[in-house]
Order: sequence, then structure tokens, then C-alpha cells
Amino acid sequence: MRRLATLAVLAAALAAAAVAVPAHSQSESQLRGRIDASKQRERALSGAVARLDVLVATAQRQVTLMEGRLARVQSDLAEAAAELATTQSELDIARRRVRLLRFRLSLSRDVLARQLVADYKGDKPDVISVVFRADGFTDLLNRVAYARRISRNSARIVGDVRSARDATRRYAGRLAKLERRRQATVDAIEKRRRALAAMAAVLRSRRNALAAARAARAAALAGAAAGRRSAERTLSRLLAQQAMAGRTYGSWTIPSSIVQCESGGQNLPPNYAGASGYYQFMPATWRGLGGSTSQAYQASKAEQDRLAARLWGGGSGSHNWVCAGMVG
Repeated sequence: MRRLATLAVLAAALAAAAVAVPAHSQSESQLRGRIDASKQRERALSGAVARLDVLVATAQRQVTLMEGRLARVQSDLAEAAAELATTQSELDIARRRVRLLRFRLSLSRDVLARQLVADYKGDKPDVISVVFRADGFTDLLNRVAYARRISRNSARIVGDVRSARDATRRYAGRLAKLERRRQATVDAIEKRRRALAAMAAVLRSRRNALAAARAARAAALAGAAAGRRSAERTLSRLLAQQAMAGRTYGSWTIPSSIVQCESGGQNLPPNYAGASGYYQFMPATWRGLGGSTSQAYQASKAEQDRLAARLWGGGSGSHNWVCAGMVG
């Protein structure tokens, strides 16, 4: 009776472990062996599930990090677009002003030319001729007043030409500055758009990794042998991908996944916090590393690579990048 009871307990345990073998066809030793094997599989499964839990948490942090970076760059892009609209409006006003000033300058020059021709063809009044040609004192006063009006009119015309010329030059200079500012803003917008595209691709890959880890965990917890094997394969693949993310540098001097998260691989102009360049150096950090320019994005890629490698320090300086969590 005791032996039968023991067999019944073992059979029940085996059934609970999803081992579908009839109890009456098994010996006690076979049942015990299967139960021990089932326990070993469960322990291995528990370990795999635990590691998958870690992967899920890591992937979730990376997704959250990338979403934050995307939102920030999208905000920078919106600000740049607003600045472009303002600059374009100022540019349109300046262009209209320059056209008016050039028209005024052209008219003033025409008037001056006609006056010069008239002065050349006519007798230029001088003091002696005015005095001798005057018919009495009253006529003398009139002739002197007339000569003064001619002189003042010529001086006014010359003054108008000079004023129009100076104003045109000033506004032409302002127009050139606005054109350069507009082009710089356009370039910044294009770089941020390319960065967003690259960062969105990284985000998609991290979301896919998160979904794969969650699916593998669910399959493992389901307890089926096929599910366990699938979970183990997914676990191995995700661990390999995670390790590779910290080892892949490509054309960069720090892990490429950090660069793609930080800047999308673009030489970005300063953002809301002042960070710029491929590696998003803060101005103080850039100057502290001996950067040759006032801001990182103004320097060559070679110089940015060199100073980023120094800051990275073989990984000891990873804390200088928010996106270092992409390799963790």
C-alpha cells in the first residue's frame, strides 16, 4: 500500500510537470528520474526567465531613453523651423526695403546727373558777375538769393544721393546677414531631420528587441518544451546583440549605438542645452578637452573623434553621455 501511495504521488507530480506518460507503465525509478529531469528543466527555465526579465528591463530603459532623445530633437527641429519662419519674414521685409532704397538711389542719381549737366551748360554764377549784372540793389539781392538756392539745391541733391547710397549699403549688409542666417537654419533643420531618421531606426530596433524578449519570456513561462527552446534561442540572440552594441564602433571612437542615440550620426548644431557635434559635446567639456573651436560642431570630424576617444577613456568616461545606457 505504501509503495502504491508513493507511485500515485509521483505520478501526480509528473502530471503537474506536463509529462504525459501513464503512471501504470512506469516504474518507480523511471518516475523519479523523470521528476528529477523535470525539476532540472524548471531550474534552467527559471534561470532563463530571470535573464529574460533583465533583458526586458534593459530594453525598456533603452526604448524610454531613445523616445526621450527623439522628443528632444523633434523639439529642437520645431524651434529651428519657427526660427526659419521668423528669419524668412525678416528677409522678405529687408528685400523690399533694399529694392525701395535702390530705386530711391537711382532716382537721386538721375536728378544729380541732370543738375550737373544743367550746371555745366549754364553760366555758373560768381560774386563778380552777380554784382555787375545786377540792376539795382533789389535785383542784386534777388540774384544772390537765387545763387544760394541753386547751391543749396545742389547740396541737397548730393546729400540725398549720399543718404540713399549709405542706407542701401546698410540694408544690403543686413540682407546678406539674414541670408546667411537663413541658410544656416536650413542646414540645421536638414541635419536634425537626418538625425531623427537615424534615431527612429535605432528606436525601432530597440522596440523589436523588447517585443522579442517579452515574447520569449511568455513562451518560457508557458512551460512547453518548444517554447522553452525558442526562449533559449531568443535569449542567446538578444544577449549577443547587447554585447555587440558595446563593441561596435565603425567610423566612431565610442560605441556606435551611443552616437546614433546622441546625434543620429549627424554633426548637429547646438541644441537647447548647448551640446553639439557628432558626439554632443557640451561647450565646457569641449573647451576642457582642448577643442580648437568655440563649439564642437565647428570642428572637423577627425578632431571630434580624437577628443571623444579621450573623453570615453576606454569606457571609464561613459557617464559623460546620457545615451551610454544603450550599451548597458
